[in-house]
This record gives sequence, structure tokens and C-alpha cells, in this order.
Amino acid sequence: MRDGLHTILSLEEDMEVVGVAENGVQALELTERLKPDLVLMDIQMPVMNGIECTKQMKKRFPDTAILILTTFAEDDYIVEALAGGASGFLLKDMPGDKLIHSIRDCMRGQLMMPAVIASKLAARLAAGSPPAQAEFDAKRLRAEGISFTEREKHIIALMMEGKNNRQIAGLLFMSEGTVKNYVSVIYNKIGTNDRTKAILVLKEWLQNG
Repeated sequence: MRDGLHTILSLEEDMEVVGVAENGVQALELTERLKPDLVLMDIQMPVMNGIECTKQMKKRFPDTAILILTTFAEDDYIVEALAGGASGFLLKDMPGDKLIHSIRDCMRGQLMMPAVIASKLAARLAAGSPPAQAEFDAKRLRAEGISFTEREKHIIALMMEGKNNRQIAGLLFMSEGTVKNYVSVIYNKIGTNDRTKAILVLKEWLQNG
């Protein structure tokens, strides 16, 4: 599989394979030495699996994009890999031209998610309890490096105390319209317009951040 990928990628004028690893530990060592723009990561590897390797790699080399290659669409792996900072999932049986296209899209900042994997992830989240979904969303916020200003943190603290926008405005000596604007920004960062869900995610984010 590695040899096949090496051959396919080396034929592209805008791509260069700078290293090939047999396990997660070796992948980390090569990434530190070679500073690749992108890593194609297998899940099942000896010594250190691809999920753990992805987490460590993103912590140590945040500018390196990681695409997970797998032969199966296990939803547990999907959530773990994305929460660990992966830029997407690709199936190993994907045709070579689509693989090349996906790599280019990834380098343009797109999240890669084949339909079969996206449906698995959607089913996982739909079936999950609100706390489980909140935990996943909080991990996503940390993985994406989302942060809040000091003013937003003050408003978040009051939201978590159950205060509505009018009460928050009075406590912070601001107009209610200004508070609404801040809350909208907070919602956009989280990716929801639901106050209850936002508070659950923020609680997870604060507890484990």
C-alpha cells in the first residue's frame, strides 16, 4: 500500500514524497526531521496507532495537515481522529485520481469527508446524548484552536449561571443589543444557535480546556 501510494504521488509535478514510515513512532520522527506539508496516516500501525500519532503530531507540528487513510469507516475512529486534529478521512480503496484531488483540496483548507464516513459521523452524533455531543464539540473547539476574548468569557460565565441577555446587559453595564451581538459571535464560534447546547459545549470546553 505504501509503495503504491509513493508511486502514484511521485508522478504528480506538484507533489513530492519526502518520507515513508512503518509505524507511528517513526512517523513522528520523520515529521520532525522532514517537516512535510501533509501526512497520509494509517490507523492500524504497530508501536503507535494512527489516532495517537495524529494527536501527538498535531500538538508538536500544528502546521502539518493530516489525512487519515482507512479501509473501514468506524465511527469511533472518525470522532477521535477529527478531535485529534485530522483534516479528514479517506478510504484506501479510493481511486488514485480522487485521492490526488482530495490531497489538493486538503491543502486548500477543506475538510475531507467521503459520503460514507460523513453519514457514519452524522448517525453517531444524532444517536448520542447531549452530553456526549457537547464533549465532541468541545474537543473540536480545542482542535481548531477556537478562543474567546475576555469580554466573551465574562458573558459566557453569566450565560452558564443561567442569566438571560437582559440580565447580562445590566450586570456588565452594556446595552441588550450589544450583549446579543456578543452572544451571536460566541454562537458562531461554537457552531450553534441553541443556547442550551452552547452552554453544554462551553461547560465541557472550560472543564477540560
